[in-house]
This record gives sequence, C-alpha cells and structure tokens, in this order.
Amino acid sequence: MIPGKELLFCALGGSGEIGMNVNLYGCQGKWLMVDLGMTFSGNEYPGVDLVFADLEFIENERANLLGIVLTHAHEDHIGAVPYFAEELGVPLYATPFTAKLVAAKLEEAGILDDVELHVVDDLENFQLGPFGIRYVPLAHSIAEGNALLIETPYGRIFHTGDWKLDDEPQIGTPATAAELTAIGDEGVLALVCDSTNVFNPEPSGSEGDVYRGLLDEVKKHKGRRVLVTTFASNVARLQTLGDVAKKTGRQLCVAGRSLDRIIQTGQSCGYLKDLPELVDPDTAMDLPRGDVLIVATGGQGEPRAALARISEGNHPVKLDKGDVVLFSSRQIPGNEIQIGRIQNRLAEQGVVVVTDRQSPIHVSGHPGRPELEALYSWIRPQILLPVHGEIRHMKEQARLGIASGVPKAIFQKNGDLVRLAPDHPGKFGEVRSGRLVLDGDIIAPADGEAIIMRRRIAFNGVVSVAADRKGHVEVSAIGLPLDEDYADFVEEAKRDVADALNRAKKADRESRSEVARLAARRAATRWSGKKPQVQVLLLED
Repeated sequence: MIPGKELLFCALGGSGEIGMNVNLYGCQGKWLMVDLGMTFSGNEYPGVDLVFADLEFIENERANLLGIVLTHAHEDHIGAVPYFAEELGVPLYATPFTAKLVAAKLEEAGILDDVELHVVDDLENFQLGPFGIRYVPLAHSIAEGNALLIETPYGRIFHTGDWKLDDEPQIGTPATAAELTAIGDEGVLALVCDSTNVFNPEPSGSEGDVYRGLLDEVKKHKGRRVLVTTFASNVARLQTLGDVAKKTGRQLCVAGRSLDRIIQTGQSCGYLKDLPELVDPDTAMDLPRGDVLIVATGGQGEPRAALARISEGNHPVKLDKGDVVLFSSRQIPGNEIQIGRIQNRLAEQGVVVVTDRQSPIHVSGHPGRPELEALYSWIRPQILLPVHGEIRHMKEQARLGIASGVPKAIFQKNGDLVRLAPDHPGKFGEVRSGRLVLDGDIIAPADGEAIIMRRRIAFNGVVSVAADRKGHVEVSAIGLPLDEDYADFVEEAKRDVADALNRAKKADRESRSEVARLAARRAATRWSGKKPQVQVLLLED
C-alpha cells in the first residue's frame, strides 16, 4: 500500500491496548514509523515473556519506510527494536538518553554495527522525505520524554508520545504552556494523543509532590530499614530518592541490574550528577537499620527482580520485622496477582508495606482529564486521534475532545488505515495487524498452533499413547488430577485403547490412530472430567 498525495496514519500496536506502541505515518509514497515497542506476556501466552506487534504490513513496505523515530525509552516504545530493526533496515532516531539505552540493547543483541542509530541532540529539526520532524520535550516518568511535531505538505501533526504536565519535573525542562500555545498558533492538523489516564478526573500530580511525600514517609520510619521500589527507568524518581537519602541522613543502596544501567546511562547524559555515593548491598546490611535507604526493582511483581528475591530471602538485601517497603509505582493492570503475592510475603514477615493509596509517594506519568483539556486548548487541533489505550480509553478521549471543542475526533484501532488529509478525514481501510511472541529464541505468531496447543495442555493436560500391532499398549498422562487414581486410570485406558485398536485392526493407519486417540480421551474424561490433548504413536513396522 503506497501512500499517494495524502497524509495517512496507521497503528500496528498500542491502539486497543496499553503497550506495544507502533505507529505509522504515510505521505507521498513514503512511510515513517514512530516507536517500536513491546509488551510483557501474561497468562494468555503460557511460557512466553515478550509480545510484539505483527509488522508484516510495513515489512512488505520497507522499501518505502524512511526511518523509525523513538519518542522515549520506555520498553513499550523501544522494546522491540533489537528484534526487528535489523530486518527493517532503516535508520533509528532518538535523543541522547534514549539512544544510549537503545544502543545497549543493540549491542547485547550483537547488531550494533548493523543498525544505523542517529542521536538527535539539542532538539534540532531533521527531515525524512516529506516529513519534517522536531522533538518537543514533555514531562513523563523517564528522562527525555518527547512529543513529535511532524510537518507534512498536508498539515502538521502533534504526536504526544507519553506525557503529563508537571510544574516540578525534577529532571529535564518540558515545554511551557506558552511554547505549546505557539505551536497551536501556527496551526495543527491532528493531535495524536496518549489516552491512558483519560478516566482520571484529577491532574496526575508533580514529581515535586512525590519528593515531599517520600521525604515525609521516610522520616516516619526512623531506626528502620526502608526500601523503595520504583520503575528503574524513572530517572526523576531516582533523583528524588537520592535527595531524600541526603535529607534523612541515610546511605543510598540500589538493588537491581536495570537500576545500575539506568544510573550509568543517566549520568553519562548529564542527569543524576549529584546522586549521593552508592553503597553495595553487603555494606548496606552492615549499617545501622535507620541509616540506609534501599532502591530496588520489582514493584510489578517480576519473579526474577530484586524485590521478589528479597521477599523470598534469596538476596543480599535482608528485611526484618518492622522494616518498611514503599511501593513508589503504579500497579500495571494484569500484575495485581504477582504484586499481591510479594506484598503478602513481606507482610507475613512483619514488614510494613506502604503504597500510593496510603501515602502520596507516586504520581502517574500520563495525563488526567484536566491536562488533556489544557493541551486541547493550547494545540487547538482540527482532528483528535486518540492512541495509547484500550478501546474504552480511546473512545472516552474522543468524547472528551469533542466536548472540549475539537472539531473532529477519529476513533481507530490497530490495523485501521486513517486518511488525515486531504478531503474528509476518517478510516478508509484495514491492513494486517496482530501479535507475535518471543517463544524461547523464536518469534512466532501469537495465535499459532504452538501457543494454542500450550493453552489446551495447560487447561486439560496431555495423554500419550504408544501401541504396536501385537496388541501392546502404553499410556501415560501429565496434568490430570488423578494422583491417587493414576495407576488405575492407566490400566483402564490401556485396555480401552487395546480393545479399540483390535476392533479397527483392518483399518488404515490414520483411522487406527484416531480410534486410539478417542478411546484414551474418553477414559481420561471418565476418570477426571477433563478433555486432554492425546498424542498417539503407532509402532507398526
């Protein structure tokens, strides 16, 4: 699909879900990609960690793809880069902090020399075919969160990326209301906008508020060891915790390799310069309990992260009864069970758990309704295009935009082709979209036979049958709830399969395999109520 004399938009990921952001703009025969993210797997994909957008559409069009522009360094915006950038074969563009984290990913994947990575410093304009691009700094929960102002022959696009409003951002200098109003004064065709927090009736809050909240909370726990868990990528929060440690007379210790990497990257880009000298976990454990502040990864319940291992007693950092863990992060939907499991383990040990529901120790990095309304009034777009949200978030933002005076709002989801200009803007077609998974070392379709079968096995178990022409049958099962009755089930299933094969001894191999499968499955259903997957191996030499 080659764009004509028009301006197109198509999301391959991130529209209809939170995460996995991949956005495309098409104009005068060329495509531009904004972000290349991934998401983490849940129970939907057993045995899988990472989920990607299916890029088949743009892979087929890569001869016309000019480049990939990255708004910021969160995994849902850059996480798929090391898996697809080399194959797409186009340059990457990013600001310094994002570029260093991306370069580290490319180096780890062994493809750093094979991918062209451009560092856009000082927010200078650059041109890719018909697209003129300028980074516009906005506040977010990571260093160098940026919007993109995209100039095209058919109008300007303000692509927000992830953002919020913050009067005390701690790290970086976001664009002011006057600067955003000036952009609006020059005319904006379309505002492509983050929908994540549209149901929040209040502003998201400031990192300055979090600093004061964390300072007050840590002060309450004199003589106790305090651990704070937060997103490793939140450089502003790390700066805040360094300041809190100094204010409360505590030594700062970090636990988690991703924290070490972010601190090193941040300092190389000019951030975190006045972070206090860190102490290692062993030294921290030798300090008086009230003299240490620990920062740890794992606030989303990740089983291999530092906090999970600490809660299990499998980490150099130890917590005892009366110590305190502050969850300075929001609970990402889908992670509730894992987070609750860790919090329960800590509580059982007598550790005090404090979340943002009890104390003002976290604010979101995404805009609430008042912030969205403010941005509409400054940018004054002709069209609002909600992205970065589930269907309900994007539908609600479309309603909010119209109610706030935006002339037109276009709802779209992954795979929808939207014409923004000229003539009447709206959806006019669909392209292939979907999900891929990283399954072991293989990127495979999320709806492929392997994942479907794994779900079935997880739900119902599996029975294996082996038989020969002499009437010997062996049956084994995994995942059936037959601990006490297993041996009796196996004997009955063997008899059933042998009888079925004897009756079908003159049939062809395929038919004999099917009667054996059905006999074993019926036996399993009688004994367990489950309908397992059945594998049959006929030895008929």
